[in-house]
Amino acid sequence: MIIFAPITGRGGAVTVVRLSGHGSLAIVASLAGGLPSPRHATLRPLRWQGRVLDNALITVFPAPASFTGEDSAELSLHGGRAVLAALSSALVALGARPAEPGEFSRRAFMNGKLSLLAAEAMADLIAAETEAQRRMAVEGVDALQAACTGWRESLRQSLATQEALIDFPDEDLPPAVERELLSRITHLRDDMAAALARASAAVRLREGLEFVILGPPNAGKSTLLNALANEDVAIVSEAPGTTRDALGVRLDFAGVPVQLVDTAGLRPSQDAIEAEGVRRAGVRAARADFIIALAAPGQSFAATPPGVEVLRVSTKADLGATPPGQLAVSALHGHGLDTLRATLAGIAARLTDTKSAATLARPRQVACVRETADSLTRALAISEPELRGEELRSAAQALARLVGTIGVEEVLDAVFAGFCIGK
Repeated sequence: MIIFAPITGRGGAVTVVRLSGHGSLAIVASLAGGLPSPRHATLRPLRWQGRVLDNALITVFPAPASFTGEDSAELSLHGGRAVLAALSSALVALGARPAEPGEFSRRAFMNGKLSLLAAEAMADLIAAETEAQRRMAVEGVDALQAACTGWRESLRQSLATQEALIDFPDEDLPPAVERELLSRITHLRDDMAAALARASAAVRLREGLEFVILGPPNAGKSTLLNALANEDVAIVSEAPGTTRDALGVRLDFAGVPVQLVDTAGLRPSQDAIEAEGVRRAGVRAARADFIIALAAPGQSFAATPPGVEVLRVSTKADLGATPPGQLAVSALHGHGLDTLRATLAGIAARLTDTKSAATLARPRQVACVRETADSLTRALAISEPELRGEELRSAAQALARLVGTIGVEEVLDAVFAGFCIGK
């Protein structure tokens, strides 16, 4: 089936429409009165039913030398909506259909042009908001693919050795063979465990962190949020209890995306709405990646949930003395804000530091590697060769799902459904 979609954002001066599938070049030839040389951009008028639709820059990519591995073409048009609508109508009449989200990338994967890990990294690159996310999408996939290649080879050798121990029990193979097998399995399991230990940082970087501002009423939480965001996000008032619900803004701290969340002032209240706001503040704080606890002069820092790292900041530094060694800011006058921003940027970088190694940035990837490692752990605990071999085969199947050499349709649907139209 021939599919098409714009692969550029709307509203620009130029829109590029991609076609792919057997017969796509025939459609382009019928619209353009012939085909240009492969991979040479050529300006030609597109005609349909005797009318010129637009003058387009046409580039054709015969199979298999294309993004999808199929016959493909890209038509660069003027960016008007009417131009795209007219071309789309002509393409549908000629037998093409609009592409589904991720359909081009899925075809590239099915035709061996794109690995599953590379496809996921490309989706992450398109969605990247910050420099750190961009670097992880571009560089992390190479490290992960290299790691997977090593894991697969080590597992292949382990399976071959284990099969030899099963098939030739009477050949008096030296005991060193089994010792070397167990050593290889242990090393492979430990290498995967190290990758899993780094996974939480990579997942945080891909999805973004959440920093929650916590403190008593009138501690300056909303004022600080506005100051760090450089815009009036939250209402600021001298009346305590102004903030009733969690209010967040997406910020970039040294390349790391952070959702900075303002919360209701923590205090007992008979007001049902304010009490609900206080409860929600506690919930957000308990699941936060980091807490910024505030207290103005004369106030005490509120209790924070266990297990969440906290930075205590004294606010309204222009109104009173702050404890020695305490980070102090005045959001109203800008005092200490640069220091606070730098501190938060360092914290964000530390929480998302992947050590420049293989990064498991998606829950699917983490689950596959954990299942592989668990099978290897069980294999090490088994002395019977046949049962150990079964665990090694289970590990191989889990690893194959990670790289996409085997997989069920539901997995592929989940991966490619998250892509944008045109990819």
